[in-house]
Amino acid sequence: MAVGVAHNPPVGEPIRIGLLAGEPSGDMLGAGLMQSLKAQLQPHAVHFVGMGGPLMQAEGLETLADFDALAVNGFREPLMRLPSLYKLYRRLAATFIERRIDAFVGIDFNVFNFILEGRLKRHGIATAHYVSPSVYAWRRGRTKKVARCADKVFCLFPFEPAFYQRHDIDARFIGHPLASEIPADAGSESARSAAKSQLGLNPSHLSLALLPGSRGSEVALMLEPMLSAARLLATELRTRGQELQVVIPCLSPARKAQVDRLAEPFADVYQLHYLGSARVPLIACDLALVKSGTSTLETMLLRRPMVVTYRLGYWTYLIAKFLLKTPYIAIPNILAKRPLVPELVQQAATPQAMFRALLGEWEKSQTDPDYLLAFDDLHSELALGVSGLGASTGAALGVVDLLLEKGRLPSSV
Repeated sequence: MAVGVAHNPPVGEPIRIGLLAGEPSGDMLGAGLMQSLKAQLQPHAVHFVGMGGPLMQAEGLETLADFDALAVNGFREPLMRLPSLYKLYRRLAATFIERRIDAFVGIDFNVFNFILEGRLKRHGIATAHYVSPSVYAWRRGRTKKVARCADKVFCLFPFEPAFYQRHDIDARFIGHPLASEIPADAGSESARSAAKSQLGLNPSHLSLALLPGSRGSEVALMLEPMLSAARLLATELRTRGQELQVVIPCLSPARKAQVDRLAEPFADVYQLHYLGSARVPLIACDLALVKSGTSTLETMLLRRPMVVTYRLGYWTYLIAKFLLKTPYIAIPNILAKRPLVPELVQQAATPQAMFRALLGEWEKSQTDPDYLLAFDDLHSELALGVSGLGASTGAALGVVDLLLEKGRLPSSV
């Protein structure tokens, strides 16, 4: 039996909403949610408390701990830091319960947030989880755990709510923030020319963006075969009177130093190692070779021909292959339920195979005027969600519904 907080907030007190984001991507989602909630809950005062990065803090988040306290990577580091993470979880849960918050929204960061949501839900606090875990791909039994921990879950992809239908949880497709953020003309020819100019690229040369991943382990596995494929493509294009230039976005100075070191033997392939996000290099490029992940969605939204690839360590790959429940790894293919873009995984991800796939996609983009039309349709669907208003507003409306259902708001809202 839940204890504690099933009552309307006292007259004159603000609506108190707890939030927790543990990564920069979650910080972006949280900031958008906060903006939309402030608009939806007017004229009520809203107070946000929890953990988030600089974007959420700029929206008025009262921070309970340093954002970097949750920055963990891989398998070993979370285990090493388990005592401090458990202590942080206990402190956050106690604070939220003591403050008698009206609702809590865990933003991605699944393991930590699910544990926290479960504790708060048992104390009668309304809970929501923003960004469904990838139940369509891994461990579909997690839908039961989500239902135990959260009253609502906000899904970024249209096919995700169906996985929750057998459980007592309101799962709704709100749209994807990237699709709302990136306008339909973001990848136009004028935008491409401006991006090439910004990066100092030769406008007459073919530009290839290589996205080997943001983690050092991913770059170590992916970059060398990607550059080998780029070298083969450059050699082939040269026979056709075309030059190739390569852009490699690096999110941090540490990643750029790693890329510079690994790319040194490939100086014959012109490279620009761009320090920053992948957005400008993707807009500037004519073709992309992309590690599986969110970058495949961003590349699709910018209407760029792409080849998707991924390599893992041997044992990690065996485990992943056993757990994977979807026939595709690229988000465009998962969305379309068909192979819109080539996928090359593990042993298939050879430089020669990448080169052939890149050349094929480039030739197709030059000869087929309808080549990227499917990207347009997917963009439109992802941008709006079922509310027709986009991800941030859709999530905010879900939180308002949750507050109403739990008696935390007057029904006139």
